[in-house]
Amino acid sequence: MRKTRAILITTILSLFYNISPAQSIDNLYFGDSESAKLHQVNGQNIKTIQGGLAQPAIVLLPPTTASWTGGLVTFTLKIDKDNLNYLTAKFWGNDVTQNRLYLVCEGKQIGSRHLGDIDMLDIGNDAPFYNDRFFYTTTPLPLSLTKGKSEIQVEIRSNGPIWGYGQTWDKYQKDMVEPTRGIYAVYSHTNPDFVPDKKEKQGIAPTSKIRKSPNEDVLVHLKERINKEVLNLLQSSKPLSQVQMQFLAKAYHTQWTKAYHNPAVIKATLNGIDELYKKYLQNPRLAYSDPATWNADWFGLGICGQIIYLLRNDLAPSFSENITDLAVSRKEAYSKMLLDCRISHQQNRRLYTNQSMINDLYGIYYANKGLQIIAPEQASSESKVLDYLYQSVGLTPWLGSDDKEGNPTKTAGNNYWQLTEKGLTKELGYVGNYGEVLDWTTEIYEATKSDLLPDGDAKIKAQIDKIALARTYFRYPTVDNEGNQTMRVETVVGWRDTHYPGDVCYVQRPSWDGGPFQMAAATMNPKLVAYSQKMLSDNQFFAVVEERMKNEGFRVTAGLLEVPEQYEKIKNHQPLNEEMPLGWKQPNLVFSDEENGVIVIKNKQEILYASLYWRARNAINNLARVHYITPTYNNIATVTVDERFEDSGNFYTMPNYTNMAFGNGGVKYPDGLVLAHAGEKQPIAKIPVGMKYKVGDENPYAGRANFYQLEYGKYFIVMNNSKNKITNIAVPMRFKKSVNVASGEEITNKSISLEPMSSMVLYQK
Repeated sequence: MRKTRAILITTILSLFYNISPAQSIDNLYFGDSESAKLHQVNGQNIKTIQGGLAQPAIVLLPPTTASWTGGLVTFTLKIDKDNLNYLTAKFWGNDVTQNRLYLVCEGKQIGSRHLGDIDMLDIGNDAPFYNDRFFYTTTPLPLSLTKGKSEIQVEIRSNGPIWGYGQTWDKYQKDMVEPTRGIYAVYSHTNPDFVPDKKEKQGIAPTSKIRKSPNEDVLVHLKERINKEVLNLLQSSKPLSQVQMQFLAKAYHTQWTKAYHNPAVIKATLNGIDELYKKYLQNPRLAYSDPATWNADWFGLGICGQIIYLLRNDLAPSFSENITDLAVSRKEAYSKMLLDCRISHQQNRRLYTNQSMINDLYGIYYANKGLQIIAPEQASSESKVLDYLYQSVGLTPWLGSDDKEGNPTKTAGNNYWQLTEKGLTKELGYVGNYGEVLDWTTEIYEATKSDLLPDGDAKIKAQIDKIALARTYFRYPTVDNEGNQTMRVETVVGWRDTHYPGDVCYVQRPSWDGGPFQMAAATMNPKLVAYSQKMLSDNQFFAVVEERMKNEGFRVTAGLLEVPEQYEKIKNHQPLNEEMPLGWKQPNLVFSDEENGVIVIKNKQEILYASLYWRARNAINNLARVHYITPTYNNIATVTVDERFEDSGNFYTMPNYTNMAFGNGGVKYPDGLVLAHAGEKQPIAKIPVGMKYKVGDENPYAGRANFYQLEYGKYFIVMNNSKNKITNIAVPMRFKKSVNVASGEEITNKSISLEPMSSMVLYQK
């Protein structure tokens, strides 16, 4: 085991401090002329405003001619010449903007623009982040730029929005067309937590109120939309795509739709699959990737297998008939496509959890389910294809793609699991909005239901309940856009999240493919039902569905189909009246997932989320991400963390990726900036035997430590990620009198022992 700290931090870490957490080195208040003069503030294309609580701030303005970049402000800031420094910025929580702000320190860019381990100063937001109150973001400044200096030159620059999936400049980076959010102040400090001076105005939490509208009329409009789409498809003169036929096949069994037991659905389906087969003859790769389907190579033609299964009784008489203009029966044609689909997807499985689930559900399981109906002699056994689903939902180790002989290649080793033991996805650490796979896990469970097994696979049902319950710790109490009480999904500490704040969410975040009650209505787990009923009592269900309906795309329409029935099941269930885990009136708790390096703390009127394993894709980076929430204070912080790990002896050299922090750095920016951390060498943790790996690869183990230790404010957090070693920890002096948050036990020991795969949180008395 090696204990190390990245180049970012000194041998004597400023984390282990005894000074007041409120102490800062320097404060710059924008809009204050004396403070601006003292810090040599100079701006290009900026404006001073009276903002939140009538406090002065500056905004950076858009360019006068179309461009992606706008105003900037420069200033000096005093720092500590010996220790690691942090910069914290103050923003107003009501501001909504898609513009982005980033730091340039001593002429070098701090952090990456998209999904870096050090983020931009501000990535924008979709809704008020912290209504009627200020919030703060904290960023570490690299020692390579601050060592030996008592003052540094800093710039805050502005950009327009980005679309993270864009492959070209025009698609990726959008023009800046409106002012940025107000920037009220910046502070320098050496403690990882920042507490502003008590004299500063902060605002107060909005008075709790229940949303008054909308109501059930939303479902009336939803049904009208569904039926309009049904009629449009049935009247179409063109052959239907897989997803269109899938929508009709589901609606065929839904009583209130115009597709219910409608013979036109069967006719349209036969015509659609016939045409797909003709295209398949021209392009056999269609079995693996159908361009008419989103994320085509995750699904292949497996959707056809689901359609055949859903409509099996009504399609069966036509299987022996020949396809028009071809001397081949539908049985022969359809089975050939489905078999090709299943084999190609067995040989091209995907590592990331959501992709693995979709590939295995449609490309393998549903393709085989269609074969079981139309050509059972060519189908694999149910137990064999079910095993792929078990792997994807974390019931058994994920064994990688099959080779041509059907044997697993084990590209991630013998013991890689798609989910943690606690039930969270691994992509590569905790993920918030993006990590919501409850829609896909529910679909997997529903797929296992049959005439012989009407309740579905019991193991998968138990597993998806565990997954859903684990996610409930990542719903925190707040208010919606209009100030009504609600719960939101935690995204600040999410590896792949770029939308703050997270969506309004109780059990399940509504997606393109599923509604907020999909999971709860499928399993009727009492806790999930209770939390769904809480969404109803807060009157947030209809608002969420109405918001989803603003997207007029077909995929969303298809995902809305089952919402009315799910609503009826939850509404009509007996009231269960159970509060969600992080409700303000709930008792203290600590939820930790050591495999993902994430921890959730509810301590009276404080909530703290921390990802101790933070976007360390390639190597150990000694960084953690913290989201600290109280009714009157909210801080987003990237901070240093003490890590211990098994050293591989290899190092990863940080590339000069100023944009994306992965792949090849993404679209290149024309501003010529250099990443402040470029060239730094980060140690690589030991990779498990059997996993294919080369230095520089993104790998779930390369940056994962066996132990994490973080001091943040009054919290001392330790996490033992080792599977078999007890870790002894010396308790820092200021925590000699503290309380174990989870148990309430007073701690007076000089050291504590931590069992394998466990965590502890102490709170300073």
